[in-house]
Amino acid sequence: MADIVRDLAMKSDTKIVLLVLDGLGGLPREPGGTTELETARTPNLDALAARSECGLHLPIGFGITPGSAPGHLSLFGYDPLACPIGRGVVAAMGIGFPMQAGDVAARLNFATLDAAGAISDRRAGRIPTEKCAELCGLLKAVKIKGVEVFVQPVKDYRAVVVFRGKGLSDAVADTDPQASGVPPLDPVPADEKARHTAEVAKEFVAQARKILASQTPANGILLRGFAELPHIPSMKELYALDALAVAVYPDYKGVARLVGMEVVEDLADLDAQAKALAARWASHDFFFVHHKYTDSRGEDGDFDAKVKEIEKVDAFLPRIIELKPDVIIVTGDHSTPAVAKAHTANPVPFLVNASGVRPDGVKKFGERECARGAWGIIPGNVLLRLALSLAGKLKKYGA
Repeated sequence: MADIVRDLAMKSDTKIVLLVLDGLGGLPREPGGTTELETARTPNLDALAARSECGLHLPIGFGITPGSAPGHLSLFGYDPLACPIGRGVVAAMGIGFPMQAGDVAARLNFATLDAAGAISDRRAGRIPTEKCAELCGLLKAVKIKGVEVFVQPVKDYRAVVVFRGKGLSDAVADTDPQASGVPPLDPVPADEKARHTAEVAKEFVAQARKILASQTPANGILLRGFAELPHIPSMKELYALDALAVAVYPDYKGVARLVGMEVVEDLADLDAQAKALAARWASHDFFFVHHKYTDSRGEDGDFDAKVKEIEKVDAFLPRIIELKPDVIIVTGDHSTPAVAKAHTANPVPFLVNASGVRPDGVKKFGERECARGAWGIIPGNVLLRLALSLAGKLKKYGA
Protein backbone atom coordinates (compact mmCIF):
# COMPACT_ATOMS: atom_id res chain seq x y z
CA MET A 1 0.00 0.00 0.00
CA ALA A 2 2.86 2.40 0.75
CA ASP A 3 4.13 2.07 -2.85
CA ILE A 4 0.67 2.81 -4.23
CA VAL A 5 0.36 5.93 -2.09
CA ARG A 6 3.82 7.06 -3.20
CA ASP A 7 2.75 6.66 -6.84
CA LEU A 8 -0.51 8.54 -6.30
CA ALA A 9 0.81 11.38 -4.11
CA MET A 10 0.86 14.83 -5.68
CA LYS A 11 1.45 18.42 -4.65
CA SER A 12 -1.43 20.77 -4.00
CA ASP A 13 -2.01 24.05 -2.17
CA THR A 14 -4.14 22.44 0.54
CA LYS A 15 -3.07 22.33 4.20
CA ILE A 16 -3.22 19.41 6.65
CA VAL A 17 -2.88 19.73 10.43
CA LEU A 18 -2.21 16.72 12.65
CA LEU A 19 -2.82 17.73 16.27
CA VAL A 20 -1.48 15.09 18.66
CA LEU A 21 -2.31 15.03 22.35
CA ASP A 22 0.33 12.59 23.53
CA GLY A 23 -1.13 9.64 25.45
CA LEU A 24 -4.67 10.94 24.81
CA GLY A 25 -6.57 7.71 25.38
CA GLY A 26 -7.64 6.97 28.95
CA LEU A 27 -9.72 4.80 31.26
CA PRO A 28 -12.29 5.60 33.97
CA ARG A 29 -10.88 5.93 37.46
CA GLU A 30 -13.86 4.06 38.87
CA PRO A 31 -16.11 1.40 37.28
CA GLY A 32 -18.75 3.00 35.10
CA GLY A 33 -17.09 6.41 35.26
CA THR A 34 -15.68 8.63 32.54
CA THR A 35 -12.19 8.76 31.09
CA GLU A 36 -9.97 11.83 31.30
CA LEU A 37 -11.08 12.96 27.83
CA GLU A 38 -14.76 12.30 28.61
CA THR A 39 -14.41 14.19 31.91
CA ALA A 40 -12.75 17.26 30.40
CA ARG A 41 -14.75 20.32 29.37
CA THR A 42 -13.97 20.45 25.65
CA PRO A 43 -16.50 22.67 23.86
CA ASN A 44 -14.20 23.31 20.90
CA LEU A 45 -13.22 19.68 20.38
CA ASP A 46 -16.86 18.62 20.78
CA ALA A 47 -18.03 21.16 18.19
CA LEU A 48 -15.33 20.01 15.78
CA ALA A 49 -16.21 16.34 16.37
CA ALA A 50 -19.84 17.11 15.51
CA ARG A 51 -18.68 18.35 12.08
CA SER A 52 -16.28 15.44 11.56
CA GLU A 53 -15.92 11.73 11.01
CA CYS A 54 -14.71 9.95 14.14
CA GLY A 55 -13.37 6.60 15.26
CA LEU A 56 -10.65 4.80 17.19
CA HIS A 57 -7.25 3.81 15.89
CA LEU A 58 -4.67 1.20 16.83
CA PRO A 59 -1.11 2.54 16.43
CA ILE A 60 0.38 -0.94 15.96
CA GLY A 61 -2.23 -3.67 16.35
CA PHE A 62 -4.70 -5.33 18.65
CA GLY A 63 -3.27 -5.88 22.12
CA ILE A 64 0.09 -4.27 21.34
CA THR A 65 1.15 -1.40 23.63
CA PRO A 66 2.94 1.26 21.54
CA GLY A 67 6.02 3.19 22.47
CA SER A 68 6.07 6.86 21.55
CA ALA A 69 8.28 6.51 18.48
CA PRO A 70 6.26 3.75 16.76
CA GLY A 71 3.04 5.48 17.78
CA HIS A 72 4.10 8.64 15.98
CA LEU A 73 5.51 6.80 12.98
CA SER A 74 2.09 5.23 12.56
CA LEU A 75 0.44 8.67 12.63
CA PHE A 76 2.92 9.84 9.99
CA GLY A 77 1.69 7.05 7.70
CA TYR A 78 4.47 4.50 8.22
CA ASP A 79 4.21 0.85 9.20
CA PRO A 80 5.94 0.94 12.60
CA LEU A 81 6.77 -2.77 12.37
CA ALA A 82 8.65 -2.17 9.11
CA CYS A 83 10.47 0.91 10.46
CA PRO A 84 11.78 0.02 13.92
CA ILE A 85 13.62 2.88 15.60
CA GLY A 86 15.14 2.86 19.06
CA ARG A 87 14.44 5.52 21.63
CA GLY A 88 18.12 6.42 21.78
CA VAL A 89 18.14 7.67 18.19
CA VAL A 90 14.91 9.57 18.79
CA ALA A 91 16.47 11.33 21.79
CA ALA A 92 19.68 12.13 19.92
CA MET A 93 17.86 13.44 16.85
CA GLY A 94 15.53 15.41 19.08
CA ILE A 95 18.38 17.61 20.31
CA GLY A 96 20.08 17.69 16.90
CA PHE A 97 23.05 15.54 17.92
CA PRO A 98 25.07 14.71 14.78
CA MET A 99 24.92 10.91 14.85
CA GLN A 100 27.23 9.05 12.50
CA ALA A 101 26.95 5.62 10.91
CA GLY A 102 27.99 3.05 13.50
CA ASP A 103 27.14 5.21 16.53
CA VAL A 104 24.92 3.66 19.19
CA ALA A 105 22.65 5.93 21.21
CA ALA A 106 20.62 5.16 24.31
CA ARG A 107 18.13 7.27 26.18
CA LEU A 108 19.33 7.99 29.69
CA ASN A 109 16.94 8.60 32.58
CA PHE A 110 18.37 10.04 35.77
CA ALA A 111 16.88 8.04 38.64
CA THR A 112 16.91 7.77 42.42
CA LEU A 113 18.46 4.65 43.98
CA ASP A 114 18.07 3.69 47.64
CA ALA A 115 20.88 2.56 49.96
CA ALA A 116 20.51 -1.03 48.72
CA GLY A 117 20.78 0.04 45.07
CA ALA A 118 17.09 -0.46 44.29
CA ILE A 119 15.15 2.10 42.24
CA SER A 120 12.94 4.33 44.36
CA ASP A 121 12.09 6.82 41.58
CA ARG A 122 12.65 6.10 37.87
CA ARG A 123 12.50 9.82 37.06
CA ALA A 124 14.44 11.31 40.00
CA GLY A 125 11.52 13.51 40.97
CA ARG A 126 11.36 14.92 37.43
CA ILE A 127 14.41 17.10 38.02
CA PRO A 128 14.50 20.32 35.97
CA THR A 129 16.42 20.46 32.71
CA GLU A 130 19.03 22.75 34.30
CA LYS A 131 19.89 20.05 36.84
CA CYS A 132 19.95 17.44 34.09
CA ALA A 133 22.48 19.54 32.16
CA GLU A 134 24.63 19.88 35.28
CA LEU A 135 24.64 16.10 35.79
CA CYS A 136 25.46 15.49 32.13
CA GLY A 137 28.46 17.75 32.60
CA LEU A 138 29.64 15.55 35.47
CA LEU A 139 29.31 12.44 33.31
CA LYS A 140 31.73 13.84 30.77
CA ALA A 141 34.39 12.50 33.13
CA VAL A 142 33.55 8.93 32.03
CA LYS A 143 36.43 7.43 30.04
CA ILE A 144 36.22 4.10 28.20
CA LYS A 145 39.14 2.77 26.19
CA GLY A 146 38.55 2.75 22.44
CA VAL A 147 35.15 4.46 22.67
CA GLU A 148 34.10 8.11 22.60
CA VAL A 149 31.24 8.85 24.99
CA PHE A 150 28.89 11.80 24.51
CA VAL A 151 26.30 12.65 27.18
CA GLN A 152 23.81 15.41 26.38
CA PRO A 153 20.75 16.71 28.25
CA VAL A 154 17.36 16.35 26.58
CA LYS A 155 14.66 17.67 28.94
CA ASP A 156 13.77 17.30 32.60
CA TYR A 157 15.22 13.99 33.85
CA ARG A 158 15.97 12.71 30.33
CA ALA A 159 19.33 12.73 28.61
CA VAL A 160 21.03 10.77 25.84
CA VAL A 161 24.34 8.92 25.70
CA VAL A 162 26.03 8.18 22.39
CA PHE A 163 28.85 5.66 22.07
CA ARG A 164 31.20 6.03 19.09
CA GLY A 165 33.84 3.47 18.17
CA LYS A 166 34.53 0.35 16.13
CA GLY A 167 32.43 -2.77 16.31
CA LEU A 168 29.42 -1.37 18.18
CA SER A 169 25.93 -2.86 17.97
CA ASP A 170 22.53 -1.77 19.24
CA ALA A 171 21.40 -5.30 20.15
CA VAL A 172 21.64 -4.59 23.89
CA ALA A 173 18.82 -4.87 26.43
CA ASP A 174 17.62 -1.93 28.52
CA THR A 175 18.87 -1.43 32.05
CA ASP A 176 15.52 0.12 33.03
CA PRO A 177 13.21 -2.54 34.51
CA GLN A 178 10.36 0.02 34.34
CA ALA A 179 9.51 -0.76 37.96
CA SER A 180 10.43 0.57 41.40
CA GLY A 181 11.77 -1.44 44.32
CA VAL A 182 14.17 -3.46 42.18
CA PRO A 183 17.75 -2.73 41.08
CA PRO A 184 18.63 -1.63 37.55
CA LEU A 185 19.23 -4.44 35.09
CA ASP A 186 22.54 -5.27 33.46
CA PRO A 187 22.92 -4.31 29.77
CA VAL A 188 22.68 -7.82 28.32
CA PRO A 189 23.75 -8.45 24.68
CA ALA A 190 21.24 -10.15 22.40
CA ASP A 191 24.00 -11.82 20.41
CA GLU A 192 27.76 -12.21 20.29
CA LYS A 193 28.14 -9.20 18.00
CA ALA A 194 26.72 -6.96 20.74
CA ARG A 195 28.88 -8.31 23.58
CA HIS A 196 31.46 -5.51 23.24
CA THR A 197 28.74 -2.83 23.33
CA ALA A 198 27.16 -4.40 26.40
CA GLU A 199 30.52 -4.28 28.20
CA VAL A 200 30.93 -0.64 27.18
CA ALA A 201 27.46 0.17 28.53
CA LYS A 202 28.16 -1.72 31.75
CA GLU A 203 31.37 0.23 32.30
CA PHE A 204 29.57 3.48 31.56
CA VAL A 205 26.89 2.66 34.15
CA ALA A 206 29.50 1.69 36.76
CA GLN A 207 31.47 4.91 36.33
CA ALA A 208 28.29 7.00 36.27
CA ARG A 209 27.11 5.43 39.52
CA LYS A 210 30.35 6.46 41.26
CA ILE A 211 30.23 9.98 39.85
CA LEU A 212 26.60 10.49 40.90
CA ALA A 213 26.83 8.78 44.30
CA SER A 214 26.68 12.04 46.26
CA GLN A 215 23.91 13.61 44.16
CA THR A 216 20.34 14.04 45.39
CA PRO A 217 17.86 12.94 44.12
CA ALA A 218 19.53 11.82 40.88
CA ASN A 219 22.16 9.34 42.06
CA GLY A 220 21.67 6.71 39.36
CA ILE A 221 20.95 6.21 35.68
CA LEU A 222 18.74 3.93 33.60
CA LEU A 223 19.38 3.22 29.91
CA ARG A 224 16.67 2.47 27.35
CA GLY A 225 16.38 2.02 23.61
CA PHE A 226 19.90 1.27 22.39
CA ALA A 227 19.78 2.18 18.71
CA GLU A 228 21.77 2.86 15.58
CA LEU A 229 20.77 5.43 12.96
CA PRO A 230 18.15 3.92 10.60
CA HIS A 231 17.27 4.99 7.07
CA ILE A 232 13.61 5.92 6.71
CA PRO A 233 12.24 7.50 3.51
CA SER A 234 11.02 11.04 4.13
CA MET A 235 7.43 12.24 4.02
CA LYS A 236 8.41 14.32 1.02
CA GLU A 237 9.61 11.20 -0.82
CA LEU A 238 6.56 9.15 0.11
CA TYR A 239 3.74 11.72 0.13
CA ALA A 240 5.10 14.86 -1.62
CA LEU A 241 4.56 16.78 1.63
CA ASP A 242 6.53 19.76 2.91
CA ALA A 243 6.10 18.90 6.57
CA LEU A 244 6.71 21.05 9.64
CA ALA A 245 6.93 19.88 13.26
CA VAL A 246 5.62 22.32 15.86
CA ALA A 247 6.60 20.53 19.06
CA VAL A 248 8.08 21.50 22.43
CA TYR A 249 9.51 18.21 23.66
CA PRO A 250 12.77 17.06 22.03
CA ASP A 251 11.88 13.39 21.50
CA TYR A 252 9.04 14.29 19.15
CA LYS A 253 11.26 16.64 17.22
CA GLY A 254 13.56 13.64 16.87
CA VAL A 255 10.89 11.40 15.31
CA ALA A 256 9.89 14.29 13.05
CA ARG A 257 13.49 14.75 11.86
CA LEU A 258 13.77 11.04 11.10
CA VAL A 259 10.95 11.37 8.56
CA GLY A 260 12.37 14.56 7.05
CA MET A 261 10.24 17.23 8.70
CA GLU A 262 11.54 20.71 9.26
CA VAL A 263 11.47 21.41 13.00
CA VAL A 264 10.67 24.69 14.74
CA GLU A 265 13.11 25.25 17.60
CA ASP A 266 12.83 26.97 20.98
CA LEU A 267 9.12 26.59 21.60
CA ALA A 268 8.05 26.70 25.24
CA ASP A 269 4.27 26.27 25.28
CA LEU A 270 1.04 26.19 23.30
CA ASP A 271 1.03 29.96 22.81
CA ALA A 272 4.47 29.83 21.18
CA GLN A 273 3.33 26.87 19.07
CA ALA A 274 0.30 28.81 17.83
CA LYS A 275 2.47 31.75 16.81
CA ALA A 276 4.99 29.48 15.06
CA LEU A 277 2.20 27.70 13.19
CA ALA A 278 0.79 30.98 11.90
CA ALA A 279 4.24 32.29 10.94
CA ARG A 280 5.07 29.18 8.88
CA TRP A 281 1.63 28.60 7.43
CA ALA A 282 2.46 29.79 3.91
CA SER A 283 5.64 27.73 3.51
CA HIS A 284 4.41 24.22 4.35
CA ASP A 285 1.45 21.98 3.63
CA PHE A 286 1.58 19.50 6.54
CA PHE A 287 1.81 20.57 10.18
CA PHE A 288 2.48 18.20 13.07
CA VAL A 289 1.44 19.95 16.30
CA HIS A 290 2.30 18.07 19.47
CA HIS A 291 1.33 18.44 23.15
CA LYS A 292 3.32 16.26 25.54
CA TYR A 293 1.81 16.84 28.93
CA THR A 294 -1.36 14.77 28.56
CA ASP A 295 1.03 11.80 28.51
CA SER A 296 3.19 13.07 31.40
CA ARG A 297 0.21 13.52 33.70
CA GLY A 298 -1.09 10.10 32.77
CA GLU A 299 2.27 8.54 33.62
CA ASP A 300 2.20 10.39 36.94
CA GLY A 301 -1.17 8.81 37.70
CA ASP A 302 -2.75 12.26 38.03
CA PHE A 303 -6.22 11.96 36.47
CA ASP A 304 -7.29 15.54 37.22
CA ALA A 305 -4.06 17.04 35.90
CA LYS A 306 -4.46 15.11 32.63
CA VAL A 307 -8.00 16.47 32.35
CA LYS A 308 -6.61 20.01 32.71
CA GLU A 309 -4.03 19.39 29.97
CA ILE A 310 -6.78 18.25 27.61
CA GLU A 311 -8.73 21.41 28.44
CA LYS A 312 -5.65 23.53 27.65
CA VAL A 313 -5.49 22.00 24.18
CA ASP A 314 -9.23 22.56 23.71
CA ALA A 315 -8.70 26.27 24.43
CA PHE A 316 -5.79 26.28 21.94
CA LEU A 317 -7.77 24.60 19.14
CA PRO A 318 -9.47 27.79 17.79
CA ARG A 319 -6.04 29.21 16.97
CA ILE A 320 -5.56 26.31 14.56
CA ILE A 321 -9.08 26.51 13.13
CA GLU A 322 -8.75 30.25 12.41
CA LEU A 323 -5.95 29.39 9.96
CA LYS A 324 -8.58 27.43 7.96
CA PRO A 325 -6.75 24.15 7.37
CA ASP A 326 -8.31 22.02 4.64
CA VAL A 327 -7.96 18.90 6.81
CA ILE A 328 -7.46 18.59 10.54
CA ILE A 329 -6.92 15.36 12.46
CA VAL A 330 -7.02 15.36 16.27
CA THR A 331 -5.83 12.26 18.09
CA GLY A 332 -3.09 10.74 20.25
CA ASP A 333 -0.16 8.45 19.57
CA HIS A 334 -1.27 5.93 22.21
CA SER A 335 -3.28 5.69 25.41
CA THR A 336 -1.80 6.64 28.80
CA PRO A 337 -4.57 6.19 31.37
CA ALA A 338 -3.81 7.77 34.73
CA VAL A 339 -5.08 4.63 36.46
CA ALA A 340 -2.38 2.63 34.67
CA LYS A 341 0.44 5.20 35.04
CA ALA A 342 1.80 3.82 31.74
CA HIS A 343 1.11 3.36 28.06
CA THR A 344 -1.59 0.78 27.32
CA ALA A 345 -2.93 -1.03 24.26
CA ASN A 346 -6.33 0.69 24.40
CA PRO A 347 -7.47 2.15 21.05
CA VAL A 348 -7.09 5.91 20.66
CA PRO A 349 -9.94 8.30 19.74
CA PHE A 350 -9.62 10.46 16.63
CA LEU A 351 -11.57 12.92 14.53
CA VAL A 352 -11.02 13.87 10.89
CA ASN A 353 -12.47 17.16 9.70
CA ALA A 354 -12.60 18.43 6.11
CA SER A 355 -15.17 19.72 3.65
CA GLY A 356 -15.49 16.21 2.18
CA VAL A 357 -16.46 14.31 5.33
CA ARG A 358 -19.90 13.00 6.27
CA PRO A 359 -20.55 13.90 9.94
CA ASP A 360 -21.48 10.72 11.76
CA GLY A 361 -23.57 11.95 14.70
CA VAL A 362 -20.77 12.05 17.30
CA LYS A 363 -21.56 14.91 19.67
CA LYS A 364 -18.64 14.77 22.11
CA PHE A 365 -14.99 13.96 21.50
CA GLY A 366 -14.44 10.97 23.77
CA GLU A 367 -13.56 7.29 23.67
CA ARG A 368 -17.08 5.86 23.79
CA GLU A 369 -18.57 8.42 21.41
CA CYS A 370 -15.75 7.89 18.90
CA ALA A 371 -16.26 4.13 19.13
CA ARG A 372 -19.69 4.76 17.57
CA GLY A 373 -18.24 6.98 14.85
CA ALA A 374 -18.08 6.30 11.11
CA TRP A 375 -14.67 4.65 11.09
CA GLY A 376 -14.97 2.18 13.96
CA ILE A 377 -11.47 0.89 14.76
CA ILE A 378 -8.81 1.31 12.07
CA PRO A 379 -4.99 1.03 11.89
CA GLY A 380 -3.29 4.25 12.94
CA ASN A 381 -1.22 4.54 9.78
CA VAL A 382 -4.41 4.83 7.68
CA LEU A 383 -5.16 8.29 9.12
CA LEU A 384 -2.57 10.10 7.01
CA ARG A 385 -3.88 8.41 3.87
CA LEU A 386 -7.38 9.68 4.70
CA ALA A 387 -5.99 13.18 5.19
CA LEU A 388 -4.13 13.08 1.87
CA SER A 389 -7.28 12.00 0.06
CA LEU A 390 -9.48 14.62 1.71
CA ALA A 391 -6.86 17.29 0.92
CA GLY A 392 -6.84 16.37 -2.77
CA LYS A 393 -3.26 15.16 -2.59
CA LEU A 394 -3.83 11.68 -4.09
CA LYS A 395 -4.49 11.03 -7.76
CA LYS A 396 -7.15 8.52 -8.84
CA TYR A 397 -5.96 4.91 -8.95
CA GLY A 398 -6.55 3.20 -12.25
CA ALA A 399 -8.57 4.14 -15.32
